[in-house]
Amino acid sequence: MPSQMTNYQCPACTGPLHFDGATGRLRCDYCGSEFGVQEIEALYNEKLEQSAQAAVQQAEKEEQTAAQQVPGGEDPAWEMEQAGMKAYNCPSCGAELICDSTTAATSCPYCGNPTVLPGQFHGMLKPDFILPFKLDKEAAKRALRDFYKGKKLLPRAFSNENHIEEIKGVYVPFWLFDGQGDADIRFKATNVRSYREGDYQVTVTDFYDLRRAGTVNFSRIPVDGSRKMPDAHMDAIEPFDYSELKPFSTAYMPGFLAERYDVDANECAERAKLRATNTTEQMIASTATGYATCSPVAKQVRLRQGGVRYVMLPVWLLSTRWNGKSFLFAMNGQTGKLIGDLPVSKGRYWGWFGGIAGSLAAILTAALLLFF
Repeated sequence: MPSQMTNYQCPACTGPLHFDGATGRLRCDYCGSEFGVQEIEALYNEKLEQSAQAAVQQAEKEEQTAAQQVPGGEDPAWEMEQAGMKAYNCPSCGAELICDSTTAATSCPYCGNPTVLPGQFHGMLKPDFILPFKLDKEAAKRALRDFYKGKKLLPRAFSNENHIEEIKGVYVPFWLFDGQGDADIRFKATNVRSYREGDYQVTVTDFYDLRRAGTVNFSRIPVDGSRKMPDAHMDAIEPFDYSELKPFSTAYMPGFLAERYDVDANECAERAKLRATNTTEQMIASTATGYATCSPVAKQVRLRQGGVRYVMLPVWLLSTRWNGKSFLFAMNGQTGKLIGDLPVSKGRYWGWFGGIAGSLAAILTAALLLFF
């Protein structure tokens, strides 16, 4: 029996609602009606709670069934669970959807209605905050076209409109860490001065032993909690403006994809500590100024972790495979900052290279004819 899903339907016409980042409201694609997040929350709180409870009960049943099932048996539910997949029922058309076990929001490929899985955000799995999308799909597509612009060696199939249309808005799970770093760093520094004394040019090098110590406070160091997301891409699209964080509500999710975390706070804390340590050292070292050279010779950094918050942050993603390699485009759904991997078309490369070589050969031939 598939687990439970739910969706947000327009109170006016029962059409599917989508969250519009530009207005911060939910909009019906059928009748055009718009509703505030709190208004929809009030209408659907009971429905979401019932769906979440049903999902939890279903998960408990599946765990009991899996425990009784002999590995290698023919139970499809057990086999899907082993593969990290789960089955859900679309609440609009009843179709059975097979999703990753961490999927928290998606859309039905049969009827197109956006769906939310409240059970993925139940109890301890519920995020503290969500940062709503500000930039819509059209803005993301424009950014992608601009990013591709001028890339003459980019394969045509990679930058065509059908490819660009595949871009998806995803709420990515993040952990935000607070803390404090105490640093004590010793440096060897020099200053060089030069003057003339009679027939001699005198150079004097002064050597210094420096010590710098201080405390750096950290707030909201972000670390993504999804194994699917490349850490380098998620780091590159920072920063996010956390002043716009909202108390978590699934009402911000219709029309987007979402995943719950599969890397917990304890595991993510190591990356947060590394980032905090590097930043503490850099900030303390930046106070050792006024010297020609300055090199650290000993350092001690002590970190104290503070609070941790679980949040969902908006990211536009486009993942593509080309000649057996994966390429990922990621854009901050709030600020528009982006990063992307791009392939090079060998055919275009050699065509471009041949064109340059041909032009140079023609110029050289013309020059030789004039010379002789």
